[in-house]
Amino acid sequence: MASTTVYPLEKTFSVHCSSRRRSGLVSATGQRNCTHFKMPLQECGSWKLANAIRQIQKSVDSKNEGIRPKGSCRSISAISSPITTTITNDAALKTKVDEMLSTIKWDKSGLVVAIAQHIDTGAVLMQGFANSDAILATIASGKATFFSRSRSSLWTKGETSSNFINVKDVFLDCDRDSIIYLGLPDGPTCHTGATTCYFTRAPNAIDDTQDTTASFPLTTLFALEETIHNRKSQLMDGSVSKPSWTHKLMKDHELLCSKIREEADELCRTLESNEGKDRTASEMADVLYHSMVLLAVQDVKLEDVLEILRKRFTQSGIEEKSSRK
Repeated sequence: MASTTVYPLEKTFSVHCSSRRRSGLVSATGQRNCTHFKMPLQECGSWKLANAIRQIQKSVDSKNEGIRPKGSCRSISAISSPITTTITNDAALKTKVDEMLSTIKWDKSGLVVAIAQHIDTGAVLMQGFANSDAILATIASGKATFFSRSRSSLWTKGETSSNFINVKDVFLDCDRDSIIYLGLPDGPTCHTGATTCYFTRAPNAIDDTQDTTASFPLTTLFALEETIHNRKSQLMDGSVSKPSWTHKLMKDHELLCSKIREEADELCRTLESNEGKDRTASEMADVLYHSMVLLAVQDVKLEDVLEILRKRFTQSGIEEKSSRK
């Protein structure tokens, strides 16, 4: 790869680039360079988006205190107007925002696909469209805001149902023709009351058959969690058709705890005895499964655990442990 200039930044922060994981943007010294697009980071559209978001949030917080919705979202006009004023009055900020927005490939109507994704579960919640005002309103308000093509106006998800999507980050894709609002929903996203708008499997749509139970696209861990919770429901309503290991663990808490301790010890021994990566992965799978059964017994969702982990990202592990004393 051709050599490129690497620029140090004043502060270290997360770089939002679709190529981040496979191209290693973060160096040991804290310097940044977009190796995927082979350009200095300051010229990368994804970096401009991240930087612009920080600039907008900082300016809106300091100059327009009180416009952010707390508990419920104000009308979008009450949000977007001060934002526009802030950007217009700050020439440097306006330049950065314009540069960021110019990297987006708007369609002929000035819109771009906007996808809302759950920050903890990874679930795709919904898809809509956004124009520049919707993106700026989302960044400033922290609520997922879209452009309604039927009403020709901005709308904030949850403004009628109160099921807002609290946006923590915004990402651009590599082609700059779609964006992701990464956030935490306050409740069901779909107007049908479903967790997400994606619950119809293609085979059902092809066969024109109705699914009596919503089938959500789940990642491996959450599919496992659903299976475990189904086993728990069978125990509770007495509909167990055949015995299973999960049923046995749920009925015998002493056995469950002993298995978690046993599997955790076997995981540690893969390191101590240098048993190799495959053995480590296998033992970790056992630890995860048995631990998730315990979570189900305690009525704790995996999502709850992930939320706690996310909140610890910005805190030193040493400080976090000290705060427990």
